Amino acid sequence: MSGDTPNGAGRHYVLAAGGTGGHLIPAFALATELERRGHHVALITDERGAEIPGKPEFLPAHVIPAGRFGKNPLGWIKGVKALWEGRGMALRLFESFAPSAVVGFGGYPAMPAMLASTSAGIPTIVHEQNAVLGRVNRLMAGRVQAIATSYPDVERLKEQHLSKTHLVGNPVRPEVLALRKEDFPPLTEDGILRVLVTGGSQGARILSEVIPDGLAMLQPALRQRLQVTQQCRPEDLDRVRDRYRNHDIPAELGTYFEDMETRLADCHLFIGRAGASTIAELTAVGRPAILIPLPIATDDHQAANTREIVKAGGARMIRQPQSTIKMPEGDSDAANALRKRQSDTFQKLAKDISRQIMALAQKPQSLANAAHASWNCGRPDAAKDLADLVESFGGAEMMDVIRVGGNNARGASQGEAVGQGATRGMHK
Repeated sequence: MSGDTPNGAGRHYVLAAGGTGGHLIPAFALATELERRGHHVALITDERGAEIPGKPEFLPAHVIPAGRFGKNPLGWIKGVKALWEGRGMALRLFESFAPSAVVGFGGYPAMPAMLASTSAGIPTIVHEQNAVLGRVNRLMAGRVQAIATSYPDVERLKEQHLSKTHLVGNPVRPEVLALRKEDFPPLTEDGILRVLVTGGSQGARILSEVIPDGLAMLQPALRQRLQVTQQCRPEDLDRVRDRYRNHDIPAELGTYFEDMETRLADCHLFIGRAGASTIAELTAVGRPAILIPLPIATDDHQAANTREIVKAGGARMIRQPQSTIKMPEGDSDAANALRKRQSDTFQKLAKDISRQIMALAQKPQSLANAAHASWNCGRPDAAKDLADLVESFGGAEMMDVIRVGGNNARGASQGEAVGQGATRGMHK
C-alpha cells in the first residue's frame, strides 16, 4: 500500500508521547503523514511536549497528568493518583474525539492515554524508537494490538509478542529525509574536512571537554584540514572556543543551530551521542559517525542503538567511562586525586576519539564508504510504513488492507519483520 490513497479517509487518531524530542519527533512525522492522508490527529503529552519546537500547526496538544515511578516507593502513591487522573481525562477526550486507534511513543506521559485506550477497547499501537524496549512500552506490550520497532533486533521484547511486532524504522523530519537523495559532500585528499559535533538538546559537557583535544591529537596534515561545528552548553562556550583557538582549529560554536539539517548535509563526519533520532537522521542522510553513547541512559539503550550501524561499517562506537559523568568539587586531597583521575580518563577518551577519526577519515574513500554503509541502514519509508500499520486498525474490515497476524505481520509497505533484515537501495 503506497499511502497515496487514504485507507478509511477522515478517521481520527490520537498520538501519545513523552515530552522529549526522541519521543515527539517520530510522533510529529506520523501526524504529518496521517494528516496528508486526510485524517484528523490529536496529541497527548506533557507540558514540555506541548511547547516543543517543531510541532505541526494542525496538531492540537492535550496536556494530561502522568505519574512517575522512581526508586522511592513513597512517591508511588502520588504517581498512581496522577496516572489515574490522566487516564480519566484521556477517556473523556476519546468520547468526544472518537479515535480509530491510539499510538503511543513511549515516555510516562503516554501511559495514561494507552491505559485508557486499552480499557475502552480502542485499538492501540506502540512505537519503540530505541533498540531496547522502553519501560512504558514494556508495560503495555501485552495489552496492545501491535508493536512497531525501529531496529530488527530489540532487547526486552518478549518472544510471545513477536507475532504482532513490525519493523518500520524511526520516522524523521521531512526536511532531513529530503536530503537522502543528495550525494555525500565531495572530499579530496587535501580538501576541507567538515566535522559536526552535537550532544543532545544543549550539548554534552563531556564532549566539550574531550573533542577539541581529540581533534588536536590528529596528524598535522589532517588537523589542518578541519572545519568544526559544535553544539555546546551556554556555560561551556567561552572555554571551548579558547581550546579550539589554542589548537588553531577553525570552529563555529553555538548552543542551538536552527539549520541543523543543512549542517548535517554539509558535514563529512558526525561526532555525538547515540540517541534514536540522531541515528535515524544519520542513516536517513547517510553520514559516517563516531558515536559516544550516554553511559547513564536507561538500560544502556544508546549503546544498543549503535549495533546496526557499527556492524554495517557506517560508524565507530566509543564507550564513555561512568567516572566522567560528574566533576568533583573542593580542594581536598581526595577531590584533587579524583580530578587527576578524571583528567587521565578525559585524555584517554580524547585519544580514543582521535584514533577512530584517523581510522575513518584518513582517506576520502574510507569516509565515502562509511557514508554509504550508514545510508544503507536508513529506513526512509518509516513514517509511511507506520501510517500504513496505524490505518490497518479501527476501520471496516473491507477497508483494512493490512492485518496483524500469523506471518509475523507485514504491517508496513516495506514488509520487514523483526529479526529479518532487508535489502536496501544504493547510495547515490
